[in-house]
Amino acid sequence: MILTVLVTALLGWTPQDPAESKPGNDLAPVQSAMKFAGLSMTDEELAQLLPWATDNIASFEVLRGVELDNGIAPATIFMPLQQGSRSSPVAKQDPLPNALRPENLEDLYWADIPTLSALLKSRQVTSLELTQMFLERLKEVDKTLFCVTSYTEKIALTQAQQRDEELAQGRWRGPLHGIPYGLKDLCAVRGTKTTWGAHPFKDQRIENDAAVVKKLESAGAVLIAKTTLGALAMGDVWYGGKTRSPWNTAVGSSGSSAGSAAAVAAGALPFAIGSETLGSIVSPSTLCGNSSLRPTFGRVSRTGAMALSWTMDKLGPMCRTLQDTAFVLDAIHGADGKDLAAVTADFAIPGRTDVRGWKVGYSPAHFENSPEHRAALEQLRELGVELVEVQLPKYPVWPMMIILFAECAAAFDDLTRSNLDDKLVEQGPNAWPNTFRVARLIPAVDYIRAQRIRTLLMRETAETFRDLVAFVSPAGNFETLGITNLTGHPALVAPCGFRDGMPVSLTFNGQLFDESRLIALGRAWQELGDFHEQRPPLKPLEDSGK
Repeated sequence: MILTVLVTALLGWTPQDPAESKPGNDLAPVQSAMKFAGLSMTDEELAQLLPWATDNIASFEVLRGVELDNGIAPATIFMPLQQGSRSSPVAKQDPLPNALRPENLEDLYWADIPTLSALLKSRQVTSLELTQMFLERLKEVDKTLFCVTSYTEKIALTQAQQRDEELAQGRWRGPLHGIPYGLKDLCAVRGTKTTWGAHPFKDQRIENDAAVVKKLESAGAVLIAKTTLGALAMGDVWYGGKTRSPWNTAVGSSGSSAGSAAAVAAGALPFAIGSETLGSIVSPSTLCGNSSLRPTFGRVSRTGAMALSWTMDKLGPMCRTLQDTAFVLDAIHGADGKDLAAVTADFAIPGRTDVRGWKVGYSPAHFENSPEHRAALEQLRELGVELVEVQLPKYPVWPMMIILFAECAAAFDDLTRSNLDDKLVEQGPNAWPNTFRVARLIPAVDYIRAQRIRTLLMRETAETFRDLVAFVSPAGNFETLGITNLTGHPALVAPCGFRDGMPVSLTFNGQLFDESRLIALGRAWQELGDFHEQRPPLKPLEDSGK
């Protein structure tokens, strides 16, 4: 009775007497909808709901008439579970190395951030020199990798000159001062196109700088290019072609942070910014052999970045070494007051740390068929790490991805309704256009149910990780990837070997907002080997067609 009165008062709607609504052919669409909802109703029950359901159609049209920018998040904000204090402190940040300028500046193509920073700070190398060198390198490899949507050369040269002038005056902004970088082209930069990798947006301009861009500029980094992403952040196919892995240019670099991964791996960028919703940092880093970090959900503000899933999107650094990720995260983390899910939590760049006795979880089943990953476990044992067999919580992870599908369909509902999705390069059953259309049939009640199950998953995963510094697994293992993206846990990814000429990678999944220990552990493991120091052959494509 209360509901009827409320609806009548607010909407001016008078419920129809069931006797006046005769079952007939007009019930067929509602019957189909009920099948999607998994409900069985009598004709009388369907007749009762039909008038209200019909009125809802008009309400939906009213809602669709309200213009919404892609960046407007829902009022319900996702937050990962907070955890208590942690043991196992990390060592203080290492001093910069005593680096010397090489005779051939091109030897710095694959140099790590501390080396470049030391050379810049000592003024043996100028930011302008590095910027011009990496611009030339990037333009050369882009002919084969198709990893750049646009160059920000004017911005880069201006920033580089400013950084050199600042150093001449004794001002040093920190480890990223004067270091060039690339930005996944879903982040806005004033004066540039922000294409989202998709044909309908290839001329789009958003005249605001993304929060991550502002933070990197404040840290002194120099933006030299916008890097490719698979259209609307899926895959490696964008409106200009297919981005390639430098390890095998006949193979796509995976997605969606395709260009960021390929360019860094090819020695064309010291680091780049990528994003992940469900594997978009981990997957291309695996195919390209990067050392990358997917931070805790909410650790880095997404203001000015294309929204795909407001409760799953994350921005993070893609680098040469796991230690490099700490320098970038230190510059970009923290709330900005605009991304309602972003928080400011303590982070310290870790130095070289003794990790003996640290507990690291793993599931033996994940390692059965991979000698490269089993060797990585043995390396962890060599470090004195205590390996603990752990089973991840058992929940229907793939069915829970209706959360992602419903949110991405909402983010691009206008694209679907205008039929501009027809202009996307990829079409077909598994491409975005069909995904968006299918998602219209996800019942709102089931979306909310999936979010409630997500709460249980978050609680049990936090309990599973409670005594661990990390949980390791082969990169791309969907059980781990799906769970940790839903719960918001951070992950490191780095190569642990090669198979058939392509990198094989390991992931370290850490506790929430515990990136300092996670990176300290990853660094200690990585420095036992040299897989991250291997350089790809980068053979040009015989057929250069995109």
